[in-house]
Amino acid sequence: MDIIKSLFDFLLHLDTYLDSWANQYGILLYAILFLIVFTETGLIVMPLLPGDSLLFAAGALAARDTNELSVWVIIPLLIVAALMGDNVNYFVGKTLGGRIKMYDRILFFKREYITETEKFYAKHGGKTVIMARFIPIVRTIAPFVAGAGSMNYGVYIRNCIAGAVLWVVSITLLGYFAGNIPAVQKNFELVVFGIVGLSIMPVIVQVLRKRFARA
Repeated sequence: MDIIKSLFDFLLHLDTYLDSWANQYGILLYAILFLIVFTETGLIVMPLLPGDSLLFAAGALAARDTNELSVWVIIPLLIVAALMGDNVNYFVGKTLGGRIKMYDRILFFKREYITETEKFYAKHGGKTVIMARFIPIVRTIAPFVAGAGSMNYGVYIRNCIAGAVLWVVSITLLGYFAGNIPAVQKNFELVVFGIVGLSIMPVIVQVLRKRFARA
């Protein structure tokens, strides 16, 4: 419970935490940002790390004159972190996919999850990898399921690169240009909620559509 509380506090006050770390660690903050993004995208058991809000806060921090961080270093660095995480996740999924199908379930993954996702990939193609990148939790699970399913690696990696570039560039630059507006700084918690809310909206809509369809 304490871990969840700490994570929630970290999410809501990302700007404060990053500012403190920038003053304390200087350019080593680049490595911290890299590890957070890599962990969120690469480790299937860590889907709750703050990807979207972290990019926004990092962009806002880079726009300030009080530290040595550069947005033009942050962007390519975090694109690489996201791609490395996704590829680790994909190949872990490829390794464990057969076992999930054999044993029906490993951890919280069931055989039916892979089957349903394969159908979704077959219907919408590789662009689902790009769409998944912008949805918390889903962006952590999608590479694993793509590897565990039947998605060709060539198709996967092309869309993975496109998704990583669009995700990191768009949200980091949004933070860089808008994050230090006084109204945004004063209401950073609300901005974080807004970013998360917009990100998970497609999931909520999909769940509601399925429930209404069943009804």
